[in-house]
Amino acid sequence: MTTGHDSAPDLFGALARTDDAALGRLRERLAAAAERDGLLDIAYRTIDSPVGTLLLAATDAGLLRVAYDREDHDAVLAKLADVVSPRVLRAAPRLDPVARQLEEYFSRTRRTFDVPLDFRLAKGFRRAVLTHLPDIGYGHTASYAQIAAAAGSPRAVRAVGTACATNPLPVVVPCHRVVRSDGSSGGYVGGEQAKLTLLNLEAAA
Repeated sequence: MTTGHDSAPDLFGALARTDDAALGRLRERLAAAAERDGLLDIAYRTIDSPVGTLLLAATDAGLLRVAYDREDHDAVLAKLADVVSPRVLRAAPRLDPVARQLEEYFSRTRRTFDVPLDFRLAKGFRRAVLTHLPDIGYGHTASYAQIAAAAGSPRAVRAVGTACATNPLPVVVPCHRVVRSDGSSGGYVGGEQAKLTLLNLEAAA
């Protein structure tokens, strides 16, 4: 026989699930209303991936940020609110296309991304470097020196490393394909293991 005490945890658990569902629906309605009224400057969502949970954020101009867990998602959102706009909401629909393409990429059915990108977080030479990274083919790598030359500053190898390390759009803008001249992986915003995972994923395809 089940006692009142025995059933209490189940009851509270059901209430928590109901509250979570209701809160989720409320967030969706708020995000939809903000989008409709032009009040949603930055939409964000998270996705699970082989390299951990990724935060995706986009403006109406395009994908603005991809962030790894180790970057601290809350800190990333706070910085976006400070630097770009405080009107930030969890709103999955704006990120659905890139989320779908990332899922396809991780399942090895997609080799290039076809989503608009908002590069406003990268300036000057760093931005020039990032615009050259998609030219590195899927499954291939280029050295920091090669990217420096392609960006028009052959001696700026260290600056290329900095641009890759501060890339606001990792995975989609493939800084993981930039390696040292000796072939070693080099640093990466998501950590060395994440970089090797991405390189191995592409090599296996």
